[in-house]
Amino acid sequence: MSMSKNNQAGCVLPEGLRRYYLDAMDIQVWQDLNAAQQVLQQEAPVVQAAAPTNPQVAYQPPADIETPGDRATWAELERAVAECTKCELHESRTQAVFGVGNHNADLLIIGEAPGRDEDLQGEPFVGRAGQLLNAMLAAIGFQREQVYIANILKCRPPNNRDPSPEEAACCHPWLQQQIDLVNPKVILAIGRIAAHNLLNTEASVGSMRSRQHSYNGIPLIVSYHPAY
Repeated sequence: MSMSKNNQAGCVLPEGLRRYYLDAMDIQVWQDLNAAQQVLQQEAPVVQAAAPTNPQVAYQPPADIETPGDRATWAELERAVAECTKCELHESRTQAVFGVGNHNADLLIIGEAPGRDEDLQGEPFVGRAGQLLNAMLAAIGFQREQVYIANILKCRPPNNRDPSPEEAACCHPWLQQQIDLVNPKVILAIGRIAAHNLLNTEASVGSMRSRQHSYNGIPLIVSYHPAY
């Protein structure tokens, strides 16, 4: 249905409100670089003053969860995960899904939990979501073998349900050891579960994207899960 010129004129939003709506819908607005730099220079003091200052706190598991040792080797850690019976998920798993990739990677990717394909093959992100992740990595100049990939959980939850807080707490010592061993320059948390557990927050993924967070001093960024 066409609109008259008067109706069109009446629907024009103020520029600030228009950009607010576009940003809320995660729609990127392209603009002249020189004009954008001038706007940033003019608004810089205001942006800095209004910048969020609430630091993110890393998730801490209960004190009674046994850790696998201060500096376990990769082989020792993987064996401990394969034999883990700390929660009931070990009863329904085909096998534990430890992690895969470069042990000295600059980029550590942390997802949610194994799915059906991962449970069968024993490797994270090997299904359709894994194929998309590989393509995303290639788009920024990485091969899968150059990064390290792990999950919040090492065992598949039945029917791919969300991990419970208790299950995440049981698996956290294994993940923490992996983070310590890799010692990455950047952590990428993909999906709500990974972001919530690593940053101890319930904020939406959309609100956490395009911002730099920190996990125990390591820069951490958040993005949507490839399955999404």
